[in-house]
Amino acid sequence: MNFYEAREDSFLLQKQIKNYAKGFILDMGTGSGIQAEEAAKFSDKVLAVDINEKAIKHCEKKLPRIEFRQSNLFSNITENFDLIVFNPPYLPNEPRAPDIALDGGKEGYELIGAFLKQAKEHLNEDGTILLLFSSFSKKEKIINILKEENYKYKEIAREHIEFEDLYVYEIKWTKNS
Repeated sequence: MNFYEAREDSFLLQKQIKNYAKGFILDMGTGSGIQAEEAAKFSDKVLAVDINEKAIKHCEKKLPRIEFRQSNLFSNITENFDLIVFNPPYLPNEPRAPDIALDGGKEGYELIGAFLKQAKEHLNEDGTILLLFSSFSKKEKIINILKEENYKYKEIAREHIEFEDLYVYEIKWTKNS
């Protein structure tokens, strides 16, 4: 199992971090560690997690001052954060060539949905989520999940590459939502 190397989506999300990085930051699904590395420029408290043990081992060698932990979404996380950054696997799964770094579920949005259902329990008051997803993830389904979970959200970046659109959303949740 390989890990996700930084591509256009990673760089689009990375550009947004400087505007939101403060306090305790979680890089969910760290992959190559690019988001954790960027967040560490602005905060001394960064936790980066990934389901893939190889990704964690690679990042620990490359970025020794960041804490890395293996976790399937929030399964190994008890802390709360001021910022959660997530560049999830967002493509519909391909049964003939499964790839955990790309597979976002049967339709491409299921992993994002599971994340959003859990994430608010790990956000500090006034915390923010930066979420990247693709037009392949069924944007309308993600918007519906955001509404169902009472998140406030707005698109803060978009990029068209070849045959897809990439979106970065700023997402907020308060107990009074």
